[in-house]
Amino acid sequence: MKVQLSPRAEADLIRQFRYYLVDHDAPTVAVRFRESLIASIEQLRAYPEMGTKFAGSISGLRSWPVKGFEAIRIYYVNNPGHLVVVRILHGKRSIRQILKREKLDES
Repeated sequence: MKVQLSPRAEADLIRQFRYYLVDHDAPTVAVRFRESLIASIEQLRAYPEMGTKFAGSISGLRSWPVKGFEAIRIYYVNNPGHLVVVRILHGKRSIRQILKREKLDES
């Protein structure tokens, strides 16, 4: 199964990585976050239905925590043949407000 990160999900990944690397001068945590995110996405690739359903503007939206960083969740849609990561967000953010504005590019 192919995995696609939306441009906003890529920006979320970079933002969180920088938060650890620059704002907290914690390069080992930044690298561990990136590796945990990759491992969590690989889990979803193998078992895409295991995430929790999330009601919002995107049909079929689910969420799954990043292992070891459970306050950060991966919001994704399981489409036939590919998994689309819509956003990667920390739980302290206004998740419902952010996701309400999201639209999935079906092309």
